[in-house]
Amino acid sequence: MRIVVKIVKWLLGLIVLAVTALFAWLYIAPPELIRVGSGYSAKIVCSNVFIAGRDPNEVLAVDVQAPGHPLLRLMRVSVDKNRGTVSAGLLGFLGKSVAVARDGLGCASVPDGDVGKARRMAVHVEPVATSRDTLWPEGERVDASQDPVIAKLLDDAALTGAGMRAIVVVKNGRVVAERYGEGFSAKTPLLGWSMTKTVNAAIIGTLVKDGKMTIDNKGLFAPWKTDGRAAISLADMMAMSSGLEFNEDYGDVADVTRMLYLEPDMASFAESKPLTGEVGKVFSYSSGTAVMLSRLWQDAIGDKAKALTLPRSALFEPLGMHSAVLETDEQGTFVGSSYLYATAHDWARFGQFLLQGGVWNGNQVLPAGFVDWMREPAPASKVYGKGQLWIEAPGDEEKPGAGVAAGLPKDTYWMQGHDGQTVTIIPSEQLVVVRLGLTPAKLGYRPRTMVGALVKALH
Repeated sequence: MRIVVKIVKWLLGLIVLAVTALFAWLYIAPPELIRVGSGYSAKIVCSNVFIAGRDPNEVLAVDVQAPGHPLLRLMRVSVDKNRGTVSAGLLGFLGKSVAVARDGLGCASVPDGDVGKARRMAVHVEPVATSRDTLWPEGERVDASQDPVIAKLLDDAALTGAGMRAIVVVKNGRVVAERYGEGFSAKTPLLGWSMTKTVNAAIIGTLVKDGKMTIDNKGLFAPWKTDGRAAISLADMMAMSSGLEFNEDYGDVADVTRMLYLEPDMASFAESKPLTGEVGKVFSYSSGTAVMLSRLWQDAIGDKAKALTLPRSALFEPLGMHSAVLETDEQGTFVGSSYLYATAHDWARFGQFLLQGGVWNGNQVLPAGFVDWMREPAPASKVYGKGQLWIEAPGDEEKPGAGVAAGLPKDTYWMQGHDGQTVTIIPSEQLVVVRLGLTPAKLGYRPRTMVGALVKALH
């Protein structure tokens, strides 16, 4: 009996030692997958708390855990509103990551832990009150007398999709209908994910108009000038056909998740990638490319402080997008691939701006013809445009002409973002439809069905 007791004690001691060693390893040298998970958790909670004013526990339970990865269910966050920081870790302390809020620039992941450096990236923004009594887009008021047919369509959950948070329908320059999910309203800034890429392209358009950038420019980064990457033009990057290596798979530790949550200097990480395809000949969708585009337009300005204010001064203020917050990485490079928060009304303003050819209140904000150029099929793709726009709807990216076959006008084009974010623009119908939500791709939602029904009903 004594021998059995000794063996049991020895086994228990061994188990305790093994568990202690495991936790010590996870604490001192956590695997990258845990750090990506904690970085994602900290960043998403930070932005939704400090920009959108949402409850951190709800964001953790709903937004962070939406991808369904089991590790995300073990993440715990701590919010310090006085310091403007959010920390996250597995069980709260393993593989910890931090995100920090800054004035005017939202939140940034801080992979190297230098919160002070990240906090110094800030811009002063004077609050602007948009009139609640003036009709959209000049103000925020929406005509309450909605068409009952349109109202019925937007009350159909099968059309609007699971996890819908906001829908705004603009016809002939006025909001004719809108819907909001529970807990959200016209005042809630919502993340556009990759719809940010189109806004980033428009910022480049403002610099092209001012003569500070040219679409055919090559030799874009100093290290590229000595190898095959010297042939990459700005147009190649805008059309997602640079030929550069970049893994856009969000399911694990891929280039995109490493860039967003493990790299303090996202643009430099993407810039270091080698060529794997012929420049201009192979379409390869890449968030790294969009972040490099941000670095290029910021460098074109030459003054870092001025560059940090440009999205607001060149685009958001002229369009009345007062809620819009474009976030940067720790180094101060705008994350032009992913991180723009704005209300549904402001996303609709941007869609209307594109529909009007880059003109707002009679002012030619983008070069004449620039939006038409953005919409032209990229040389290496029949479904993606030359300027960070989609010609086909979500789910139809590999099917040229699918939208027309489904009954949508042939001039329909799209802004698209992760988890069901879309802005549909149809110039021939003078129609813009914004749809925002938390709708993972695995649910198979197709917004074109709703848009097609709206086109038909609005005739």
